[in-house]
Amino acid sequence: MRTRQGRRGRRIIAICGSTRFWAEMAQANAHLTARGHIVLAPGFNLKAPNGLWADETAREQLKPELDALHRDKIRLADEVLVVAPGGYIGDSTRAEIDHAHRLRRPVRYWPRNS
Repeated sequence: MRTRQGRRGRRIIAICGSTRFWAEMAQANAHLTARGHIVLAPGFNLKAPNGLWADETAREQLKPELDALHRDKIRLADEVLVVAPGGYIGDSTRAEIDHAHRLRRPVRYWPRNS
C-alpha cells in the first residue's frame, strides 16, 4: 500500500456509480467512513435540482468538469468501490472503472453480489 503522511494506515477509497443509486452510495460512504477509511465520493447529484445548474445547458457545461474531478479522485485513491445494485453499470461508471484499471487500482463492488 502506498503511504502518505498523516494517513495512519487508512485506505483512501473512491466511490463510483450511477447517481440513480445516490442513496446506496451514501450508505456505502457511511459504512466505509465508520470503518475508518477516507472516502472520496461524487460531491453532488447532477440529476437532482440545484442552483448551480438552473437549466440543461448549465448542467451539460458542468458535467465534463465534474467527470475530470472524479477521475482525479480515483487517481488519489488506493482502491475503488463501485456501487452497482442489481449489477447496473452505465457508460460513465464503466469509463471510471477503466480509468481505475489503467491506474492499477483495485476495484470492488457494492453490494458484493453485483
